[in-house]
Amino acid sequence: MQTLSAEQEMVVSSLRDIAETEFAERAFEWQGETPWENIELLADRGFMGINIDETYGGGGMTEFEAMLSIEAVGRVCPDTANFLYTQQMVAPRAIEMFGTEAAKERYLPPVTAGEEAIAIAISEPESGSDVGSMRTRAEEDGDGFSVTGEKIWVSNLEDASAAVVWVKFSEGLGSLIVDLDDPGIEIQQHYTNMADHEQTQFELRDVAVPAENVLTRGADGFKEQLKALNWERLGSATLANSFARCALDKALDYAETRSQFGQPIGEFQGIEWKVADMAKRLEASRALTYRAASRAHEQGRIPDRLGSSLAKLFSSESVERIVSESLQIHGANGYQQGHPLEHLYRLARGRRLAAGTDEIQKNQIAAVLKEDGLPDLA
Repeated sequence: MQTLSAEQEMVVSSLRDIAETEFAERAFEWQGETPWENIELLADRGFMGINIDETYGGGGMTEFEAMLSIEAVGRVCPDTANFLYTQQMVAPRAIEMFGTEAAKERYLPPVTAGEEAIAIAISEPESGSDVGSMRTRAEEDGDGFSVTGEKIWVSNLEDASAAVVWVKFSEGLGSLIVDLDDPGIEIQQHYTNMADHEQTQFELRDVAVPAENVLTRGADGFKEQLKALNWERLGSATLANSFARCALDKALDYAETRSQFGQPIGEFQGIEWKVADMAKRLEASRALTYRAASRAHEQGRIPDRLGSSLAKLFSSESVERIVSESLQIHGANGYQQGHPLEHLYRLARGRRLAAGTDEIQKNQIAAVLKEDGLPDLA
């Protein structure tokens, strides 16, 4: 992991201080609700949309600083970090990277102001990892497009004003922005996942979308959007690492204060080995994540497929193990509904599904290895 600059150190220390003084008390009380008061405070302090251009109210920094902000907040308040991840590394970032000037001016300022969210809609009832089988279509209609199809497992829809929707154009796959209050959008069903977060299935029936809302269209544009998913993978890895760091912090605190057989349980070798193994896994995961991000940051490009998939896969596997071991240290206390470890356990499990499953990451890694082998250290 690269050495942080003075500005990056300021970002981390400032956000850590905000999280500990403002977010810690209610960190595990949200239970599926979006922590809007935390988001508004971050926006007031200039930390919402830290990697979005200042023209649109953002911080004008890079994805690297956005990742640092997610980890700094997530080790204290995982739900706030989850929102930061979705709004800094996913849909709004796609709008800034691929959108028209009109789209950026319309959709990004409310996000950086902490007032609105943008969702992303990719999966369909019959299409998940296999995006090539998507059925949602965008047909040319006058100066714009008419969109018809169905999307499922859409997060943040209840808080979102718009969604980046992946579709099929006549010349191939692409994406566009849909206003969620437009005629023709019908909510089919809401689901509550293991982490108490709501996900939504909705239908689009001849929804009119202006041409200025098209992000990518056709093979070349969509190929660039697929490459940009590497930032989402590294953001997901960072989020997982923040959950793991939160779990490790809680394990260390509990092991110091909980006594059995006349001494703190942290003095027993069995517990020492557990926290040592947790730290080993977390530091390895952070190293993979920030190595891939710093390389891209230094070279001014999108992260490579191998590095981002390795980080995404390892962090997803590691956070589940680390949170489980922290819960084990807490014993029956951590196993109770409403305990922070119980919530972290449910959050952690989702990392192996979101932003590309473990199996998809392994496919990506194997494909690179078959083409180029494992690169030498540089």
